[in-house]
Amino acid sequence: MLLLMPSGFIILRSSKLFIQLHGKENSMLFRFIFVVLLAFFSFLSFAQIQAPPIALVIHGGAGTITRERMTDSMEVAYQQKLTEAIDAGYKILENGGAGLEAIKVAINIMEDSPLFNAGKGAVFNHEGKNELDASVMHGESKKAGAVAEVHHIKNPIDAAIAVMQNSKHVMMAGEGAEKFAKEQGIELVDTDYFYTKRRYEQLKNARNRSQQQGYNALPYQDYKYGTVGAVALDKYGNIVAGTSTGGMTNKQYGRVGDSPIIGAGTYADNETCGISATGHGEYFIRSVAAYDVSALMKYKSFAIEKAGQEVINKIEGLGGKGGLVGLDKHGNVMMTFSTEGMYRGYRKKGGETVVLIYGDN
Repeated sequence: MLLLMPSGFIILRSSKLFIQLHGKENSMLFRFIFVVLLAFFSFLSFAQIQAPPIALVIHGGAGTITRERMTDSMEVAYQQKLTEAIDAGYKILENGGAGLEAIKVAINIMEDSPLFNAGKGAVFNHEGKNELDASVMHGESKKAGAVAEVHHIKNPIDAAIAVMQNSKHVMMAGEGAEKFAKEQGIELVDTDYFYTKRRYEQLKNARNRSQQQGYNALPYQDYKYGTVGAVALDKYGNIVAGTSTGGMTNKQYGRVGDSPIIGAGTYADNETCGISATGHGEYFIRSVAAYDVSALMKYKSFAIEKAGQEVINKIEGLGGKGGLVGLDKHGNVMMTFSTEGMYRGYRKKGGETVVLIYGDN
């Protein structure tokens, strides 16, 4: 079989020519060289065949996202920002970089945009503050990091990565997380940085409705849009997943959703998949959603799309809505959701950037 490779033909023809020109006495030496070279080129060919494909998938949140609610200019803005995030992350993978750096760059771009409920565009809690969460997990080492309830960290995903890489802990919260981030040289900003008029108007509307109907009576869609996340598969076969959010509009009592919870909002395992979630966090926590996708693949041999749909169906059966994006170890993409739409997109080796928004895409 190895002799069918083009390199084998070239070496074999060279061997015959050498023997014809130099006689039988040198043929044994050349045959030895031939075998070594053939083995070398065969190894290279096998390595190229076995090399895992690179891929990146992202989301910008799931929710009431319909064509009727979207202006043409807003649609273009979302498409451009999602494309920018995908292309920036994929470029790192394409140049041989690590999946961790790819998801960091992609999520940073979305955190720095007021379009998404993460970083700059984070929603306000009941007290009129921006309260941010993020998490990350590496599929090879199974190491993970997360921060919750932070108010001054410009890019929470950076802090989550620092927790994973530079501490013995998995999650840090509040003032302690911010103190650690400062020690790690992560950029802190004044709370005014996170203010956007659109998000503050959403808070006022949510407050008014909660006064009329009660905090717990509000439908979920009035609370949250735009959590961001990314999953990357790099050339080394490592899967890395990360998620960042501003949480739920008008949240109270130090509420924390699924985004910083490893196994609920984020999970990665090189043997199965990487997952980032968005949606009604309480249901994703109760369902251990991100891990459940991996478990279905590992213990029931489900394909990633089937596993993702199974988990979303389970969450919907409990009364929750949302979405999942993920990659398996072969680079297969999963983008599943139960809401009207989900900002999402991906790029795979040899393919173009794909960006989708609505449920009918």
